[in-house]
This record gives sequence, C-alpha cells and structure tokens, in this order.
Amino acid sequence: MIGLIGGMSWESTAVYYRRMNEQVRTRLGGLHSADVVMRSVDFAGIVGLQQADAWDEAAHVLSKIGRDLRDAGAACLLICTNTMHKLADSVQGAVDVPLLHIVDVTAEALKAAGVKRPLLLATRYTMEQDFYLSRLRERHGINAMVPAATDRTIVHNVIFEELCQGIIREASRQHYIDIDRKSTRLNSSHITI
Repeated sequence: MIGLIGGMSWESTAVYYRRMNEQVRTRLGGLHSADVVMRSVDFAGIVGLQQADAWDEAAHVLSKIGRDLRDAGAACLLICTNTMHKLADSVQGAVDVPLLHIVDVTAEALKAAGVKRPLLLATRYTMEQDFYLSRLRERHGINAMVPAATDRTIVHNVIFEELCQGIIREASRQHYIDIDRKSTRLNSSHITI
C-alpha cells in the first residue's frame, strides 16, 4: 500500500494518482490498480505556512500525516508535490517506512535520458531555495539550471494563480516555452523538468 501526502495542490495530486494507476495497469493489465491510502490537505493552510516562512510548522503537519498514513497500512510514502520535498527529511524522520523522494526519482529519469543540465521550472521556493538543486547536484551529479529572476516570477505565478486552480492558458504555456528556449540558447544539452 502506498501512502500519498497530497492536496498541494489537489490538481497535482490527481496527476500522481492517475499516473500511478496507469503504471499499475500497464504492468499488471486488466482491472489492476494501485493500492493507495491518501490524505489530501487544505492547500490554503499550507500556502499560508509557506508565505510565513513557517517551514517547521509545515514539517509538523506533513510528519503527522505521514505517521497517520503509516498507521493506516502504508508501506511507503510519497509527497505529491516538488516544493514540500523541502520537508522530506523531517517527514522521513517521523516514520519507519521509506519516503520515495521526488528528486531521486527525477534524477534516475534524467540519468536514463543522458541529461546532466536540466532546466528546473517550479515554484519560487523550489527554484530559489537549495533543497532540490543541492540534492540533484550532491547525490546525483546533476547540475540543474533555473531561469532568470523575472522568468522565475512568471513560472511561480502561473503555478499558483493558474495551474493549482486548474487553469491552463495558452499565453502562459507560451511563456514557459519562451523561458525554455532562452535556456536552450544558453545550454545545448538541457531538458526541462
């Protein structure tokens, strides 16, 4: 049984849930689906903690959820968002089941694709704080790039004001493509994550 710490945003969590079940169906066929227990938080509360720089309090919230999922029978945990992996070590320290870290899984996919210099498009917290980038670099030898400051603002705002609310705008998609193209000019061997 897989324990999902979700709701950050639920739009993102739905993608995790769907992709997991698609993979199970592909591997096992027929009517097979993933054995999952999920806790979905009210994202507004988590965003408030992020904005207040109250990461210790957010770690307490996610750690308690991790323990609850473990107690419900989860044999491993996933945090269904990049940004909250800032707290992955705290969550892992609170439970005796493995937490599958998104950076490690991403790094394996990048290595399989032969990519060593990806472009990271994510929330401001993920692009500007070092928890994601340093783990890629120190554990996996992958030196990710981030966009320039003005582009990071665009990416962050699109995530919170649109994608987390289920809004997909063509103009925003074009902004992301333009940001990616700028990085392509700077680095010929990149991929966007």
